[in-house]
Amino acid sequence: MSRRRVVITGIEVIAPGGVGKEKFWNLLSEGRTATRGITFFDPTPFRSRVAAEADFDPYAHGLSPQQVRRLDRAAQFAVVASRGAVADSGIELSAYAPHRIGVTVGSAVGATMGLDEEYRVVSDGGRLDVVDHTYAVPHLYNHMMPSSFATEVAWAVGAEGPSTVVSTGCTSGIDSVGYAVELVREGSADVVIAGSSDAPISPITMACFDAIKATTPRYDEPERASRPFDATRNGFVLGEGTAFFVLEELESARKRGAHIYAEIAGYATRSNAYHMTGLRPDGLEMAEAIERALDEARMNGDAIDYINAHGSGTKQNDRHETAAFKRTLGDHAYRTPVSSIKSMVGHSLGAIGSIEIAASALAMEYDVVPPTANLHTPDPECDLDYVPVTARDQVVDAVLTVGSGFGGFQSAMVLANPERSLV
Repeated sequence: MSRRRVVITGIEVIAPGGVGKEKFWNLLSEGRTATRGITFFDPTPFRSRVAAEADFDPYAHGLSPQQVRRLDRAAQFAVVASRGAVADSGIELSAYAPHRIGVTVGSAVGATMGLDEEYRVVSDGGRLDVVDHTYAVPHLYNHMMPSSFATEVAWAVGAEGPSTVVSTGCTSGIDSVGYAVELVREGSADVVIAGSSDAPISPITMACFDAIKATTPRYDEPERASRPFDATRNGFVLGEGTAFFVLEELESARKRGAHIYAEIAGYATRSNAYHMTGLRPDGLEMAEAIERALDEARMNGDAIDYINAHGSGTKQNDRHETAAFKRTLGDHAYRTPVSSIKSMVGHSLGAIGSIEIAASALAMEYDVVPPTANLHTPDPECDLDYVPVTARDQVVDAVLTVGSGFGGFQSAMVLANPERSLV
């Protein structure tokens, strides 16, 4: 039985190192890092003092003073990136009935920066046990409701169809796009604007990750702090950003002459029901998600040309997914280049899954595998080809991208050249 095939026809990225997919790709392909000492607040009291901050001016990207006042930074990212994805796709949304245009937005921590700032205001810097709400911004309610992100994106693009926020921790960015694919496949929407956004670089977030020692305390060389798969790694670097896509049915995209970046051929997610933050070393749950995504894509593991790893730079994660790749791809895992872009743009929590989908699609676009920066001392337990330091020219027709999140979430997505023959 035939099914509707869903493709990416528009991409926009706001990430550390540059606004726009071109600057994002230049950073990755050149193997540069955007991690630095935190500038958003005084990081001195914290164990981890580095982050990957985005140089983003909302006014320069078309937001009005009222929007800047109303929207948390993550929502600003989402609005700008969704508009950019639509422009990149060349699609005329006015040609579609508004109720046939959908929106899905992923976010792990919602309006963290807005809430952190407003708490400081209403509590007078934390000195008041009973806060004075009269000092809060009028739109504080929207900061407390992650659904406001989807509302803002829908308004920005004129969508009146299904509108959803997906919040599954650090897999939110994959899961939001995976859900959007199903909306198109099942016929609930003709076009979906999908992606994720997070701006978590705030004192409260840093304090939370400090408490569980998940972030790196290495701040003497910020640009070398994120070291996925390296034997000297000791935690991830917090980041921020967004990526949004225009998703539509393949034949519709061909008819309008759209540029097609990739087909989203398979997607699956699983939960390990094991531990809030811990992972078993055997990689079983991630392997299960990978196998189901490959099944949906009607592909064998040896068809994968590149793996965009979660690669957070924590010891248990890197070993967990290394085991999952071996479990699912067998000997082909040793012949398949793997890399982690978190080495360059940090870990933006719920946003990173979409940012990694963008990196995967652009790797296919340019036939280049981005590197794992700062990988100089390989961990013997991570013995695959992690493309250290320098990007690699290679034909890329199929990419596996994966995510792992607190709460036990494991997600996988397969992107493929739509011209490939289905088995």
